Amino acid sequence: MHKLFNDFDPISSKQWKQRIQFELDGADYNDTLIWNSPEGIQVKPFYHNDEFQGNVFSSNPSNSFQICQDIFVHDVAKSNFKALDSIRRGAESISFTIPNKEINIKKLLDNIPLEKILLYFNFDFIAIELIKEIDIIAEENKATIFCNIDPIGFLAKDGNWFTTPEKNNFETLNLLSKATKNISLISVNSGLYQNAGATMVQQIAYSLSHANEYLNRINAIQKPIVFRVSVGSNYFFEIAKIRALRLLFQLILKEYDYKLDCHIIVSPTKRNKTLYDYNINMLRTTTECMSGILGGADAIINLPFDALYNRGNEFADRIARNQLLILKNESHFDKVINPVDGSYYIETLTQQLADKALTLFKDIEAQGGFLKQLNDGTIKRKIQESADKEQELFDSNKEILVGTNKYINPKNRMKDKLELFPFLKIKPRKTLIKPILETRLAEKIEQIRLLEEEKNIKISI
Repeated sequence: MHKLFNDFDPISSKQWKQRIQFELDGADYNDTLIWNSPEGIQVKPFYHNDEFQGNVFSSNPSNSFQICQDIFVHDVAKSNFKALDSIRRGAESISFTIPNKEINIKKLLDNIPLEKILLYFNFDFIAIELIKEIDIIAEENKATIFCNIDPIGFLAKDGNWFTTPEKNNFETLNLLSKATKNISLISVNSGLYQNAGATMVQQIAYSLSHANEYLNRINAIQKPIVFRVSVGSNYFFEIAKIRALRLLFQLILKEYDYKLDCHIIVSPTKRNKTLYDYNINMLRTTTECMSGILGGADAIINLPFDALYNRGNEFADRIARNQLLILKNESHFDKVINPVDGSYYIETLTQQLADKALTLFKDIEAQGGFLKQLNDGTIKRKIQESADKEQELFDSNKEILVGTNKYINPKNRMKDKLELFPFLKIKPRKTLIKPILETRLAEKIEQIRLLEEEKNIKISI
């Protein structure tokens, strides 16, 4: 290789530190420039090759990501039209959320080029005959289809298992794994932990331990396990989080002698999204999608800027999709293989997050596994502790959401724009466990502002 700039002598990390210390004019280097993340990682002001001791990890050898359109299927004809329109406007894959067993899958997929378009089906139930039908469709059309079935994720979020005629949900999954050959069946809802306020180390470890329950209980897994990951605005950390998740999952698969990979779908988190100054959500989702792409996601589902308060609409969906089209076709994020590989900062973060998450994963397994800690409330309690710390930072203005607790526009009004209830709903009902609740940082402030709007008084935050 031809080395550039041979006329310049290399500068060591020690020389850089000395120069930085001089420029600080007496201020302490450690106190001024090194900060601690919620994960317990010390972030340095620069990273140098003479201090780098990790290994370069390849994020996603496929060198591409799918632009995915999310569609909730309420009306089959309208959902089919929306899918076809989204494909015509640039979507490369479709994620259908199926609310009940009566949906006509063949009509839903009518005229969709299944040999070219990747499909995801998200279920909040298990229906063996419906899944078998999808498997036949995949075989007949040589289609790539992922049926995102996640009973453990449903238990964590809802508090109950899926209702099935079989002994338990794992028996149902085993029956399905024997009856289907062409589709992926198992998914892990990692986004639940992020949206509930877990740290990145917790998100990785809980996701892996969550997946490990399936590896232990489901026989002969032949297709990739799907991880549905939510990303926040800590740009470089989120890149490293996704890379660490893939790295550790590959490590775990070796123990089972599985030659699979994980399939990672990334969506922006709702936790930092805001009701007021909602256009800023577009800036947040742009950087979050970028983190997902650079972290090696296989597919990206963007979040519309008005998703908190507005029913699905063509304008917001188009803007969300166009953000990804710009990143792919104008910024060319898919043209460079693993662009962050070899970045000392990101490689170091990846290794540190992986090390801490692996330690936590081992601890969970030593204490009886993920399901045991989910059932006894340990997982929920640990996430709540992390969420409370982050909420305290936000409430004290140490964590900023522009337009909400900093640079507030007091003239902004939202009361008459709400088509959806944007806050946490709690429905008292009987559950096997206390569910993990997704909450947003800005909810309390937004409720105060809406109340002040109703009273027509001056906003003071």
